[in-house]
Amino acid sequence: MLKKKVSIIGTNGLPAKYGGFETLTEYLAKYLNNDYKISIYCSKTPKNKQLQEYSNCKLIYLPFKANGWQSMIYDAVSIIHALFTSDVLVILGFSGVLAFPFKLFSKKKIISNIGGIEWQKVRGNAILAPLEIVTKKLFERICIHFSDIVIVDNQEILNYVKTTYGIDPVLAEYGGDHAIFQSLTNDLIIKYPFLSENYDITVSRAQEDMNIHLLIEAYKEIAQRKLVIVSNWEISEYGIRLKENNKDKYPNIILQDAVYNLEELNAIRSNGQIYFHSHSLCGTAPSLTEAMSLGLPVICFDVKTNRYSTEEKSYYFKDTKSLIEILSNLKENTIVQLAADMKEIADRRYTWQRIVTIYKKCIN
Repeated sequence: MLKKKVSIIGTNGLPAKYGGFETLTEYLAKYLNNDYKISIYCSKTPKNKQLQEYSNCKLIYLPFKANGWQSMIYDAVSIIHALFTSDVLVILGFSGVLAFPFKLFSKKKIISNIGGIEWQKVRGNAILAPLEIVTKKLFERICIHFSDIVIVDNQEILNYVKTTYGIDPVLAEYGGDHAIFQSLTNDLIIKYPFLSENYDITVSRAQEDMNIHLLIEAYKEIAQRKLVIVSNWEISEYGIRLKENNKDKYPNIILQDAVYNLEELNAIRSNGQIYFHSHSLCGTAPSLTEAMSLGLPVICFDVKTNRYSTEEKSYYFKDTKSLIEILSNLKENTIVQLAADMKEIADRRYTWQRIVTIYKKCIN
């Protein structure tokens, strides 16, 4: 029996080095390569660094970058090519929306993971923002219209899609069980001196909807607790401003540059006392499922998506005042129970085996 040909579109490619979609692709490739003939489209890469295959999956490199203004061309060309060469297209995001109407000339199955409610995440120029919102809403509508199956990563997004478009999307979050506890070593403590003391931890991009500023303001008032914030500070004016205004000014607030070595990052996260998930415009964020899988007690920014992800078992803050109140009232036994609750949810819901099984049902 011939294996179905499946193309995965919309990421930088493999091996995974970037965000949630790349990690998802990594595990789809790992667990499904025996069942299907998988091709994965990859961003522009120097020839001497290109791989022919990865996890027994074929890698197809295009002369376009997966990010920035070229992303729409990259995804659109990937989709058109896959419509001629594959049986099933798994499309992550809707940057390639201009190619979706080509589905009219093909009977190929399209499975789209729309990410989040992207038009809510518009950032930057206030004058251009209304146009960007309208454009993203249109792209979202086209993507959903031409998709045979729509996948979302959070119950709140599922509710939105069902209400807005009258369809029943499939809920598939992200696995977090690839995040493994790492013990501290002398070398790590020398490299990251804060590891020698107790600290709370958060890992996020330096964007306003990550609400890092609320954490900083709270810890200015709570000198007895130490906070480590791992972020790529230079990617935005917001991040640059926060770093300039706060770095080395408060002994209990450590602004750590992004850590891309997974073992080092896991060691930093694993040994934190409390983990903050301060995202306000994400679905079920991979960084959250990873923290929960590590068995960390998690405190979240108060939005419906985070409440769904943690099954209302976390503590939730909306501003600096409510965060200070939470931290002031936390007892050791409460922290232990919070960690246990987060770990139980992660072990039940956020495993790659479970997530991949959902995708497999969609592909079949």
